[in-house]
Formats: sequence, C-alpha cells, structure tokens
Amino acid sequence: MKDSQIVGTALAEVMPQKGRYWFQESHLLRLNLLLLVPLLSSSVSGYDGSLMNSLQSLPQWKEYFGHPAGATLGLVNAAQSIGSVIAIPFVGDLSDKYGRKPILLFGIILIIIATIIQSASINLPMFVVSRLIVGFGGMFVVQPSPLLIAELAYPTHRGKYTCAFWTMYYLGAILASWTTFGTQSYSGVWAWRIPSIIQAALPLVQLTFWYWIPESPRWLVAQDRAPEAAALLSKYHAGQPIPGEAAHTPLVARELSEIVQTIHLEKTAKTTGWISLISTPGNRKRTMIAVCCGAFAQWNGIGIVSYYLTLVLDTIGITDTFEQTLINGLLQIFNFGAALAAAFLVDRLGRRTLFLWSSVGMLLSYIVWTACSAVNSDTGSKPAGIVVVVCLFTYFFHYDIAWTPLLFGYPTEIFPYSLRSRGIAVELFAIYGSLVIAAFCNPIGIENIGWKYYIVFCVFLSLMLPVVYFTFPETKGHSLEEIAVIFDGKDVALVEDVGADEKENLKAGGITSAAHTEEV
Repeated sequence: MKDSQIVGTALAEVMPQKGRYWFQESHLLRLNLLLLVPLLSSSVSGYDGSLMNSLQSLPQWKEYFGHPAGATLGLVNAAQSIGSVIAIPFVGDLSDKYGRKPILLFGIILIIIATIIQSASINLPMFVVSRLIVGFGGMFVVQPSPLLIAELAYPTHRGKYTCAFWTMYYLGAILASWTTFGTQSYSGVWAWRIPSIIQAALPLVQLTFWYWIPESPRWLVAQDRAPEAAALLSKYHAGQPIPGEAAHTPLVARELSEIVQTIHLEKTAKTTGWISLISTPGNRKRTMIAVCCGAFAQWNGIGIVSYYLTLVLDTIGITDTFEQTLINGLLQIFNFGAALAAAFLVDRLGRRTLFLWSSVGMLLSYIVWTACSAVNSDTGSKPAGIVVVVCLFTYFFHYDIAWTPLLFGYPTEIFPYSLRSRGIAVELFAIYGSLVIAAFCNPIGIENIGWKYYIVFCVFLSLMLPVVYFTFPETKGHSLEEIAVIFDGKDVALVEDVGADEKENLKAGGITSAAHTEEV
C-alpha cells in the first residue's frame, strides 16, 4: 500500500524510500519495541476488566464472598468503573501538565498496590475497595498511553499502532480467562487469589521498561522544548541521533513544522480549555463522536457477555464451571485474533468501512441470538442453545473489527493536540459512566426477564447504525495534524509557508536548513 494512501501526499513526499522493511531499520525497530510498553496498558485493562467475569465462574470465589447476586454483584462489578469515573476529571489535565510518561508511571504503581489489596482480601468490602483502586489507577495507565503511541509513532505506522492499542485488551483478557481456567480445580481461596496476584504481572513488565520510553514530541513542543522534540524525532523517525543532523532530514523538518504551527495556532486561538470541546462546530462534532464511541461500545450489548457471560450461559443450560471457563477462554483468543486482523487492515479498508460493517453485523447477530434464546427458554431446545453460543462468536467478531481497534484509535486521531487529552478523558467518562449503569442494570435485567432483556440491545443497535453512517467521517490518508481539515474546513488548514515565528522555533529545534523549512 502506498504511503500517500496512509498519510497523505504532502507527508509521503518527504518520507525516505530505502526499499527496506521497517524492522530492518534499527531506529524504527527500537521505537516500535518501546511503544509496546504503552501498548500493554490496554492488556492491563483487559486483565483487570475480564478477571471478574472469570472469578464469577468459580464456586470457590462465590462461597468465600457469600454468593453475591443482584445489586451486590452489580456493585462488585461496578466498583472498577466507579474508580475510573472518579479519576477521569483529573487525568486529562495532569497528562497535559506533567507529560504522558509520569502519569503512566503513577497508574502502574497504583495497579500494583491494588493487586496486593485484592489478593489479600478477607471480606467483600476489602475486595470492592481493591477494585475501586484498580479502576482509579487504570485511568492513569490507559489515558496517556494512546496519546503517547499516536504522538510518537512513525507516520505510516500510526494508524495500525493506535488501532492495535485497544486490541491488546484481549491479550490481558486471555491471560485472565486461562489463568482462572487453570486454577478452577484448586481447593480453597487460592483458586481466585492466584489470578488476582497475576494481575500485577503486566504492570511490572511496564515498570521495568518505563524509563526508556520517549516523551511525546508534541507535549515537548507545547512546553516550549522544541529542541528536545527535534532531537527525539530525528533519533526515532530519521535514525539521526545527532540533533544538528536533523537539518538534513526533510521528514523531520516537515513533522516538526506541522507540530509547531499547529500548537502555536491552537495556543493563539486559546483552544485549550474544557469549554473548547464544544466551542466550535468542528469541536462539537469531535466531542459528540467521542461520547458516542464510548457509550456505543458499552451499550451495544457487549457488557452482557463481557461481565455476565456466566449468566448468559446459565440461561441456555450451560452451567458447568469447566464448560463456562473453557468457552470464556476460547472466546478471548477468538476476539484477539479478529481485532488484531482488523487493526492491520485499518489503513486499507478505512475507519468508516469498519464501523459500518461492524454495526450491521452486530445487529443481525443480536437478532438471531435473541430469537434462539427465546426458543431455548420456551422449549429447552439444545440446538437453539448451541446457536446462541455461535451467535456470541459472530457478534464478537463484528464488535472486534471496529469497536475494539478503533475505540481509542479513532478519537485519538480526530482531536487536535490541545484537546486530545481532554477528548480522550471525555470518551473514558462515556465508557466508564456507561459501564457503571450497565453493571447495575444488566444482572437485574437478566435475572428478572431473561432473554427478553436482549431486545433492549437490538433496539439500541438499530439506532446506533444511522448515527455511525451520518456522523463518522473517514480519516485515512491524513497526517495527525491534517485531520483537522475534515472537521473544521480548509480555513484552518496548515498554512503553506512557515511564518517567521515558526521558523525561529524550527531553528531552535535544530531545523536550520532554509530549503527544508520552505519545502513545508
């Protein structure tokens, strides 16, 4: 696939064409390996979020905590989301003020502390408190990570890497489900304490390599540290570790020019506060899309399976612990494969195509799922129950190709730098606010009206499809800075010539070649 189809013609023209794969370039290999550290943040969230689904299948966990059900079970599941919602108002501003790296470190440490409390829980209140801390710390891990990835990634890798971010959620989910599958035969409390202890494994990996992660070059420019940003881009995007040599790399000149101009214009226009999220038509559309992404991702029916798979399987007669944990484990592996494939195809198929394909597929799957659940409930038909399990997989496939890879990849792209951190925070609020409501409503709905509760999601999916069709634009073929044109029109496009102030900033950053600054 041509570079111009991924990042646009202007940026593609200054990208080096060496005829080699990216992993044959030592600087790109080093950068992509380092980006695995923030990429694992979604795996941390995946383990934390999926662990409760797995623990609920264990009779040892149920017996130890007194068989929580209904509203009590809802509180246990909602605790993590409540903790996340509490953190969201602060994490966006902190990420902009102190940088992406320190916020990530703080979150990693909190998750490790929460793991210790959860693993040592002696009663349900202590367990709930640990889940609150997991949710609170998880926001400090999840929020800055897609920003780091999008703002650090090599231009042609940005789309795939940002979409791979939430795809890695399933890696954590796989570890949680299969760890619990392996401990189900343990007698006593170790059946659930061991999976709880392993919750700290991925954060410890992140902590080990955190020091070597670069800071966001866009954050550095925003802090008037353009020379450091130039050196960083030169080292990781051009393979030129000596800052002065950045003058000989048109790619770095172009990138830094766009970053400096964009951030300078945003500061001049004072588009950095929370009110700016709704101050212009373009920003209102961005914010609306972010809220829709967050809410749709939870209210399209995924919460039923993600948090209450055992209850769903109970309704169709699959009650054996071995079978439930096995289905959960296989489902997570299937999810990971489907989402990862979509992440690699995102630049070829486009964001909008995946969203529409996904929405139609989920709606059809849910309709069949609901109908077969009704037949199974009324007649006890085992074939209908088997079709329900098949529908779980087809539904998840269609969810995975869009709402997993694009959940953070798409909103991260559409917001300009000055609003990106707050925009992601708004989306996170929509996600976890929806999760809190769903965590209380879903178990009550399933227990009281059974399969009829699925009709709610059939209706929601039918309403979601036209919203996606009419309001979600395509962003393929644009650099991170150029996407603003899609939402704000050509009037706010980057100017063709670099102004005097910007040239001074570029010179301060080591971009001293007049030829290169005139090119951009």
